[in-house]
Amino acid sequence: MRVTHIITRLIVGGAQENTVATVLGLRNQPDVTVRLISGPTTGPEGSLESQVASIPDLLTVVPSLIRPVQPWQDARARRELTHQLREQKPDIVHTHSGKAGVLGRLAAARAGVPVIIHHIHGPSFGPFQGALANFIFTAAERYAAKFTTHFIVSAQAMAKRYLAAGIGRPEMYTRIWSGFDIEPFLSATNDPALRAQLHIPPNAFVVGKIGRLFPLKGHDEMLRVFAKFIKDCPQAHLLLVGDGVLRAKLEAQVRQLYLSDNVTFTGLVPPSEISRYVGLMNCLVHLSRREALGRALAQALAAGKPVIAYDFDGADEICLDGKTGFLVRTGQEDAVVEKLLQLMRDARLRHELGQNGRQLVQARFPVKLMVATIYRLYQEQLARASNQ
Repeated sequence: MRVTHIITRLIVGGAQENTVATVLGLRNQPDVTVRLISGPTTGPEGSLESQVASIPDLLTVVPSLIRPVQPWQDARARRELTHQLREQKPDIVHTHSGKAGVLGRLAAARAGVPVIIHHIHGPSFGPFQGALANFIFTAAERYAAKFTTHFIVSAQAMAKRYLAAGIGRPEMYTRIWSGFDIEPFLSATNDPALRAQLHIPPNAFVVGKIGRLFPLKGHDEMLRVFAKFIKDCPQAHLLLVGDGVLRAKLEAQVRQLYLSDNVTFTGLVPPSEISRYVGLMNCLVHLSRREALGRALAQALAAGKPVIAYDFDGADEICLDGKTGFLVRTGQEDAVVEKLLQLMRDARLRHELGQNGRQLVQARFPVKLMVATIYRLYQEQLARASNQ
């Protein structure tokens, strides 16, 4: 079985970590030859390229495959992808992310690939952008769906959204949890040395947030929420794990809110180190407005930390209200403050929610389970294609 994955870039992010974990996991299957095609990876969000670049015959970088929409460059990228796929002759093309998802599927169809799978890690369209952008991206997804054998979704919410937009049929969608190495999170501890290094007082109640400092991730809302919360919990500390283009703007907001002594920006943290930072947290807050199902939620739950999340996209599929954390209506910042106070005041509740979440993640998110499920799906789709 020859499989080629295509993704726009390999920055530090949930979709990219999922892709790299899948590719590396599939390499352990004796009957699978896997290749990965990506555009160039640049910028302050970090890169996962080093995890795959040194493996012979695995990674191919296509310079014209870039995230912004540029028709001339996009046409070049599609031609180059078609050329690469004709050379590689995969049985399956598995695409990820918006741009690579559309161009990769069109190239795969042109190259005559028997099975074309698109993985929806997050929506290409929705209320987070304007009407014109939604029209263009929805039309592109509908067109690319004509060449799609099957969809993998990280959350059932994505299948519902795409079906509602007339993309695909229900039997074309399979939810596969976005697996990761959960062991470091299961053993995550409150490391005093790391705490001191980050200037977090020993008695601080630590609220965590993990994510790129990027629009729609909710960091500005998080700071407003924290400014209210700290009035009733002066020993609180906010730990922001991640980096990105909004760093300077958010640091300015921290100064304007007089929170400089109570907020820590970690900067870019390698995925392998995230568990150490989660170990310092008392709870995690996730206020993203564009995400199928935030990986940060599963990571915090694996470490036994309760979560608070906006009820948006697939958050409710693991943030089970009152069982593993609290769901709050999107935009209701005062409600987030109320739930934070509830968790701060009730250590027993924090423990109960965290343990429930840990059990849920152990059952659904091991990376080996994800890779095995994807492998079985490949076999099913190839068998179906050979019978047609």
